[in-house]
Amino acid sequence: MRRYDDPVDVRKGWVTGVEGPEQFLWHGRLWKVRAVLAHWVETTPWWQSSGVRAVVGSDEATPDAGPDAGPDTGPDTGPDPAGGPGTDLLVERELWRVEAGAGRAVGDVPGGGVFDLSFDWTEGAWLLVGCAD
Repeated sequence: MRRYDDPVDVRKGWVTGVEGPEQFLWHGRLWKVRAVLAHWVETTPWWQSSGVRAVVGSDEATPDAGPDAGPDTGPDTGPDPAGGPGTDLLVERELWRVEAGAGRAVGDVPGGGVFDLSFDWTEGAWLLVGCAD
């Protein structure tokens, strides 16, 4: 399966008795979902989170603002609405593995493939993350 990170427009609906992606638009081409093959939820790669980078000291240093500046805590984004440090470890994305055909393809008409579609709940956006055609 080839890996991608491409934004897609998705229309949800019912496919073979399962609610999920029904159609998606990728690079200007409409794909119709023939079947939902799998559906799962993943957490983001916690080891790449800003909290872990801060703990291990891998964040890039910022220029010194003077002897009394104190430690740099990054940009002030206000209070954390989720309640504290480590909340970026809880971010999840929903993944759908679907079989889809181009345009008006129905049944076993050639010209399709298997696609992995991801919905990021934090961003509210869909991505095509994999394709085997």
